[in-house]
Amino acid sequence: MITLEENSTVLFIGDSITDCGRSREDFSNPGCGYVRALAGMLGAEYAELKPSFINTGISGDRVRDLRARWNKDCLDHSPDIVSIMIGVNDTWRRYDAAKDPTDAEAYRKDYEFILSELKNNLECQIVVVEPFLLPFPADRKEWRVDLDPKIAVARDLAYQYADAFVPLDGIFASASIRREPAYWAPDGVHPSIAGHMLIAESWLEHTGL
Repeated sequence: MITLEENSTVLFIGDSITDCGRSREDFSNPGCGYVRALAGMLGAEYAELKPSFINTGISGDRVRDLRARWNKDCLDHSPDIVSIMIGVNDTWRRYDAAKDPTDAEAYRKDYEFILSELKNNLECQIVVVEPFLLPFPADRKEWRVDLDPKIAVARDLAYQYADAFVPLDGIFASASIRREPAYWAPDGVHPSIAGHMLIAESWLEHTGL
C-alpha cells in the first residue's frame, strides 16, 4: 500500500505511455495520458496535503535508457513516491527495423539497478507497473515470447523492491473481454483515452490511494 503525506512528490517515469506529450520545461504539464488523470484525481482527493506530480517519461525509452538518466530524471527530484512502467520497447526493438533485442537477463540487470538505487539513496515508496501488450494487430501475438519473460522479471523485482504492483498485462487482457483489444490500445501498445483511464484506475486500486 502507498501512503500520501503532506507535500509529497509523486514521480512517474517510463516510455511513451508515460510521456504522452508531457512538457520538458513545465512539470505542471504532465501530458495527456494516465499521469494527467492521476495528477488530477489525486490532486483533488488529497488537495489539503498539497501533493506535486512530476512526469519524466520519454518516448522510445527502454530500461537501459532509464538507467542512463536515473540520477537526473529521478533521484535528483527527491521524490517520495516513484512509479515505474518500462519494458515494451525492450521487446519492440527486437521486431522493428532496429533488430536490437534486449534479453530478459539484461532487462533484469538494469531494472534491478534502478530499483536498488532508489532503496540506497532515497526514502521513497515504489510502484512497479508491469508492461502490457494486446494482440492487435495480429503480429503482436508473436511478441509474447519476448515480453512474457520480462513481465515475469518485473513481477519478481516488484516482490523484492516495491511497495505496490500494478498487474497491467492481466488487467488489459480482462478488459479486452468487455471490448476488443484495439479499443484499449489501437496498436496493441499505446493506450486510447479509455486505455489511459484504465491504467489510472488500476494504479489507484493497486496502490490503495
